[in-house]
Amino acid sequence: MSDIDGFAASLLEEAKRFLEKAAESDGSEAENANLHAALMLAFSALEAHVNSVADEIAVRRDIGPHELGALLEKTVRLKDGEYYLSSKLRIHRLEERIAILHRMFTGKPASGPWKSKLAAATDLRNKLTHPKDVPNISTASVKRAIEAVIETIDALYVSVYRKRFPAAHRKLESKLGF
Repeated sequence: MSDIDGFAASLLEEAKRFLEKAAESDGSEAENANLHAALMLAFSALEAHVNSVADEIAVRRDIGPHELGALLEKTVRLKDGEYYLSSKLRIHRLEERIAILHRMFTGKPASGPWKSKLAAATDLRNKLTHPKDVPNISTASVKRAIEAVIETIDALYVSVYRKRFPAAHRKLESKLGF
């Protein structure tokens, strides 16, 4: 297991543990802090998993510069009639990178119940990350968001590796005890 794979796994475990801690909390301040941490760590875990898969595919597979640019989040330039990757960063939406990986390995658009669940989870995360009002973040909504992240990683593993995400069977149960 590479360093990023281990880190991605630990981020997901931390997210699940903070969700458990929110449920154990007896005060709204602690509960809210734990829910916020759980939500943000779940999305960090998803991003780390996608980055790990994208980096691996970029090395293993011969793909065009535009797909490679999107997966590695690099700008594609045209010089002397040829496209190449520059070292300049170009951020792509996480959902777009997931869609590219799905299409590369299945030949079809990404689909499944996980996709709409991820959209709802992303909306919740965006309300916390870019607040315009006080977001309504509950234990149930964060639970659904983490489940969406796990289902998304699982669907990505199935499409790319043809096997399930190993931690998917544990669902929301954390291995951590802090």
